[in-house]
Amino acid sequence: MSSLSDYLSAHTQMDDAQIDHLQRLVGEWQLLSDLSFADLLVWVPIPADHTPAFLCVAQCRPTTGPTAYLYDQVGEIVGGERAHALQVALAEGRIFREGDPDWDGDLPVRREAIPIRVAGDVVAVLGRDSNLASVRSPSQLELVYLQSAADLASMVADGTFPGPVSEHEEGAGPRVGDGLLRVGSDGTILYASPNALSAFRRMGVTGNILGELVSTLTSSVAHDPFDASDLADSVAAAIEGQNPTGLEVDGGGATVLFRALPLRPRGRTLGALVLMQDVTELRRRDRQILSKDATIREIHHRVKNNLQTVAALLRLQARRVSQPEARSALEESMRRISSIALVHETLSVSIDEEVPFDEIVDRLLGMLSDVTGSDGRIRLVRTGSFGDVPAETATALVLVLTELVQNAVEHAFTDRAAGRVEVGAVRGNGRLTVTVIDDGVGLPAGFSADSSDRLGLQIVRTLVAADMGGTVELRAREDGEPGTQASVTMAWSRR
Repeated sequence: MSSLSDYLSAHTQMDDAQIDHLQRLVGEWQLLSDLSFADLLVWVPIPADHTPAFLCVAQCRPTTGPTAYLYDQVGEIVGGERAHALQVALAEGRIFREGDPDWDGDLPVRREAIPIRVAGDVVAVLGRDSNLASVRSPSQLELVYLQSAADLASMVADGTFPGPVSEHEEGAGPRVGDGLLRVGSDGTILYASPNALSAFRRMGVTGNILGELVSTLTSSVAHDPFDASDLADSVAAAIEGQNPTGLEVDGGGATVLFRALPLRPRGRTLGALVLMQDVTELRRRDRQILSKDATIREIHHRVKNNLQTVAALLRLQARRVSQPEARSALEESMRRISSIALVHETLSVSIDEEVPFDEIVDRLLGMLSDVTGSDGRIRLVRTGSFGDVPAETATALVLVLTELVQNAVEHAFTDRAAGRVEVGAVRGNGRLTVTVIDDGVGLPAGFSADSSDRLGLQIVRTLVAADMGGTVELRAREDGEPGTQASVTMAWSRR
């Protein structure tokens, strides 16, 4: 299904500012839909042969009432009588609600059309379609919702909703059903929904709250007095027409998230809507997750330290061994352990389940250049990008690279002192291909990686097949130049 920006780019001549305004409206419009108990649809005019026609490019269903549409309306085109209200709103720049309810299948639907204004120009129409099948006498809460929805609809027609761009994540934070306050232009509470009252009670606020300032209520229970001051500033900024960020207040053992939005239909300052959400349990879980993350990072840190200690002990032992074969075996084991330690060191400073593998490869090549004694005569370089690699794959992959690079350094340059080993990575089409290419003497005649008894190649074959689900191949370079190319191919997909 195409996105809103795709539809707008394909069917309209809107500029970037107009498209951005519509995208921000869609990011915020769940609030208006819930307050209206109605579906919202964005309609844009499209060329037609005879009568005006409109294309639906976005739809939002209410969470507070029944939807007016069983099926998604995005992509639908309407014309004729159905487009009359949309055309009036577009041409005259006013909210059209004069039409009688009509029937959509078995459902009676009341349709309204709200012009969407951007910088003084009406660029699209917001349809507000209400399912009338369950109409009844509205409660006080529903009356406040509907009045607030009417004010926000006027602001859409004015071009002032959504408000100025702010740092908060649009569409995030409290919903209408979490708790709602209607605040007057003097900052006092005119109405509080039952869930808003419950949130205040959990913070320790008792008694009647109508006619009180939000900041006054929170200042008596907030753990941090600056929270109440910030909340007062936020509500005042919303009353002045700004779009402040949400903030949390801790008090009475509860944490409540507040977000204030301006109510300024037709330029008149009516006050603000304050949405509230009790996020106490969410923050408790966040703290538990952070604690677990810290524990996991500490474990990786200790594993890294232990591996480095083992590697240091092997290095000391290798220096005391006189037999060349035994010393070589200890040094190889030390390099393998050190390469695993690199992965754990990276995981010890990250809370992600993936590690930036380019950084690990660069450090690995530097380490191998030092411990193999090439002294810069053999250049070890990386080309391409591995990107982020899952933690469970990173350890096996770093061991495979350690063996392949070490094998190239030890065996590819027997005829000369200098050379180059290149580690490359190519990702695409659901595959990750890793290559280790040298410009050395090439493979000996009759060589077969599958039948080789070298411990390093046996480790590579086992890890690639068992832990990475891939294949490994050693052959002459594909570009025809002298040397050897080792290729590891494995399935790959972004999470």
